[in-house]
Amino acid sequence: MVRMLLLCDVGNTNIVLGIYQGDEIVAYWRVSSDSKKTADEYGMLLRQLFRTNNIERNKIKAMVISSVVPPLNQILAEMAEKHFAVKPLIIGPGIKTGMPILFDDPKEVGADRIVNGVAAYQKYGGPCIVLDFGTATTFDAISSKGEYLGGAIAPGVGISTEALFQHAAKLPRIELIKPSKVIGKSTVSCMQSGIVYGYIGQIEGIVSRMKEELGGKAFVVATGGLADLFGLETKSIDKVDHLLTLEGLKIIYNRNIK
Repeated sequence: MVRMLLLCDVGNTNIVLGIYQGDEIVAYWRVSSDSKKTADEYGMLLRQLFRTNNIERNKIKAMVISSVVPPLNQILAEMAEKHFAVKPLIIGPGIKTGMPILFDDPKEVGADRIVNGVAAYQKYGGPCIVLDFGTATTFDAISSKGEYLGGAIAPGVGISTEALFQHAAKLPRIELIKPSKVIGKSTVSCMQSGIVYGYIGQIEGIVSRMKEELGGKAFVVATGGLADLFGLETKSIDKVDHLLTLEGLKIIYNRNIK
């Protein structure tokens, strides 16, 4: 029987799930985060996804979880034991990451940020900068020695877009796409221009300043749901890697198995 590893990256908006067989990814999915769902509901969701991809449930022999939503940790752990008969490895204090965390209080750093840093350093070397486009957009700096140095946190693109709709009476909810020109000719295109090009300016500004603090050079990798939109629009991003977090989870799992 071929052993498979189930990976679970829990964010505030989405959960990214993946299955590795050795070093090969077999399948991955993005589903909505919902702390109101029960362990059984998540178990049935996974079974349905498995059936869609012709994956046998009994081949899952291990699971690793990275989460920034504490209420979901116990729910997913219960799901893993009840539906897959495995006790998951949950990224947190005491877990061997192989990455020194040079932060005032290492416990404050989100597990996903460390996981991304571990993967980025192993794949692309250091110094490097990781951008993760999630509910918040995070910028994380990794030294040439593979140390997590810290970073920056900005409101996510979705939050910024929704804030305009919620707090400006005459502004509509819009689709987040790149407009054809910076100078918009309609309310919608003006909003799209301000959000997309404003965010590109933010990316370029923060990355440029981080590079200066890192000595002038750093490889920049982006991940997350909107990484493609911005990765194509700025030269500040060297690589878009949608599997970065999942690969980081796999690396950390391998560093902790006996």
